[in-house]
Amino acid sequence: MKCELWYIGKTQDNYLETGVAIYTKRLTHYISFDIQCIPDVRQAGKMEAATLKIKEGELVLGKLRPDDFLVLLDEQGQRFSSRGFARWLEQQMLRSAKRLVFLIGGAFGFSDPVYQRANARISLSDMTFSHQMVRLFFVEQLYRGMTIIRNESYHND
Repeated sequence: MKCELWYIGKTQDNYLETGVAIYTKRLTHYISFDIQCIPDVRQAGKMEAATLKIKEGELVLGKLRPDDFLVLLDEQGQRFSSRGFARWLEQQMLRSAKRLVFLIGGAFGFSDPVYQRANARISLSDMTFSHQMVRLFFVEQLYRGMTIIRNESYHND
């Protein structure tokens, strides 16, 4: 299974890109992993939030394959401890889906069609983070999950 992280819009802060790159490199020892940036919608600053979510959703849905397992990183999603996420991740890796796609939405979240297409939703915290920071937090948690699955010493309880 291939695992991918998709997000909307470029990362503007170099320190976040550096952190994401560090964990992405580490992840390649465990799983086939890729990150895809879905470009910002043109004229996004002039659109209402609802219209922007629809346009972003169309871009996402246009890139998905029918057999992809889509996981939204969403504040209303299921909450896990790091060990719980590792167990969940291990179960997903045993599924027949060829790609496990984690999606970070834009600043206003996801459109209804994206919610309808999603196979799962995960929340990283009860707190709200910028969608740019979530990229780093998520790849670190994915790496942590892989080390837990392999019984390696990265995670401390």
